[in-house]
Amino acid sequence: VRLVESGGGSVQAGGSLRLSCVASASGITSSTCMGWFRQAPGKEREFVANIGSDGSTNYGDSVKGRFTVSKDNAKNTLYLQMNSLKPEDTAMYYCAARSFFRYCSGAYSRTNYAYWGQGTQVTVSS
Repeated sequence: VRLVESGGGSVQAGGSLRLSCVASASGITSSTCMGWFRQAPGKEREFVANIGSDGSTNYGDSVKGRFTVSKDNAKNTLYLQMNSLKPEDTAMYYCAARSFFRYCSGAYSRTNYAYWGQGTQVTVSS
């Protein structure tokens, strides 16, 4: 499974960005839990959000109310809409997919995900 992220860039605080993640495997977004993580320099990879095959979602505490995860199964694409961006949101953002898990219950660790994209950089200036 190949995952390719796009949509990163530089934005001022308070701005918005939408990240996309296209999956090479047909049907993966409708059949497995997929998520977004981020990693800032010198820090651990942090859970951002995930979405199950049924569309149920979970968010990390630091992004609740600002970020929205969604998907388009027809396009095999995962999205992350990021609003009210803060400088502390600056990081490399990664798309990930679980293997043979339709639901995301408890899937907040990078070890829960089998497939990863190469990341897209988001930089928020104050």
